[in-house]
Amino acid sequence: MAELVSSEFAESLVSTSRVTVGDTLRSVIYFTPEDFEVLYVRSDLYGGDEDLMREAKSTMVESERVGFQETERYNKQSRNGTTAEPTVGEYEFTVRVFSEGFISRVIVGDSGVIITSDGIDIGSFEDMSVAIRKMLAEPHV
Repeated sequence: MAELVSSEFAESLVSTSRVTVGDTLRSVIYFTPEDFEVLYVRSDLYGGDEDLMREAKSTMVESERVGFQETERYNKQSRNGTTAEPTVGEYEFTVRVFSEGFISRVIVGDSGVIITSDGIDIGSFEDMSVAIRKMLAEPHV
């Protein structure tokens, strides 16, 4: 499988996520509408089974790809004022809360990052998402 991003960019994404989330960080995944690359997975997950990890992350990425359409739809509503809601501004990030963990998704254009963790501080996640949005907005392939 070809790398979707340079190793330097991958390291920057993982480092930014790691600094923000700390030891609760489970995984960092870069994804596009067509493909994905797992940049980091915590060593205690999946028992070292690469195939199991890849299958689990594939399912997660498929669920999160809907964000490419959602982001465009929300951004279009904000720009055109076509919603009954007051303008909410541009999309920044999504956090999904589960009983045993969190998924955060950041999408800019045709690329995104999914971060999974055991716990979060929403303020820290916002800081991380802002940093990742800036990174995704720069050329990185």
